[in-house]
Amino acid sequence: MCHKQREDASMRRKCMKCLCILLIAMLLTGCGRGRKPEVSGTCIYYMNAEGTRLVKEAYDIKGDGAEAEIKAVLSDMQKEPEDEDCRSAFPKGIRAEDWKLDKGRLDLYFNESYKDIDTSSEILLRAALVQSLVQIAGVDYVNFYIGGTPLTDNEGDEVGYMHAEDFVQNTGSSLHSYQLANLHLYYADKKGDKLAEEEVSVRYNSNMSIEKLVVEQLIKGPSMQEHQPALPPETKLLGISVKDGICYVNFDDQFQSSVYGINPELAIYSLVNSIVEAGNASQVQISVNGETDVKYQGAIDLGKPLSRNLDLEEGEGK
Repeated sequence: MCHKQREDASMRRKCMKCLCILLIAMLLTGCGRGRKPEVSGTCIYYMNAEGTRLVKEAYDIKGDGAEAEIKAVLSDMQKEPEDEDCRSAFPKGIRAEDWKLDKGRLDLYFNESYKDIDTSSEILLRAALVQSLVQIAGVDYVNFYIGGTPLTDNEGDEVGYMHAEDFVQNTGSSLHSYQLANLHLYYADKKGDKLAEEEVSVRYNSNMSIEKLVVEQLIKGPSMQEHQPALPPETKLLGISVKDGICYVNFDDQFQSSVYGINPELAIYSLVNSIVEAGNASQVQISVNGETDVKYQGAIDLGKPLSRNLDLEEGEGK
């Protein structure tokens, strides 16, 4: 496929994704039964009276500094709101007993009763907390612990750090539904000197952003024998979000490990090209443990957002 055809196809996919996001956003409403104007500025997330969806109300975050603001938001979210058409997203008996903030990463510690929450209520609580707390300056990602143990999904995998964009598709009614995504992923070719495209269909929980799905598939590795993984399989994704057309991806130290026979540039653009192809971002900012002032394997500067590199992709015209 030539560059022009690829760019046209990518643009069509981006337009369709934008339309879907706009439709989903229209499902998020205020608490009252009547029609209310869209809430602007900071807000707090509750559940509607039926407990089927999230709603948001204007909220003035109180406190001097991030730690005081976190304390205030958690306290208010565990109380029942004055509006009778709303209720706290916290199920009865569930408490956030402690929390720690370090370099933009907020760890919340819940009592053991958290394990007994039904699936819909659990996802609603997670979405309400994350979307409320990341509005605080100094809070970029939120992680959940149950009795000191990291929260896991139905397959036993750690949920990890979350951002508001992880719940963009969960503000509607189908909070625990699954959907099918057709991804165009870029791995290393057999020689390890070019990016080879692989199209895969993945069934995933709507609780996950498409960018997170892309990165997890890249870490998992290719399904075709003639392709090679470009990222180390032990890499851990600490957080991912999209803002103003830039996808922010944060990894642990294992990201810096090299894959034998793979050029460092190929590893970086396996990630960048795959995320940009997904359609929600035009650039990717990579960080390691929250730091961007690093050089990947001592060779590639990660200080600025990176754009797609078509020259590294296999195919006609390259």
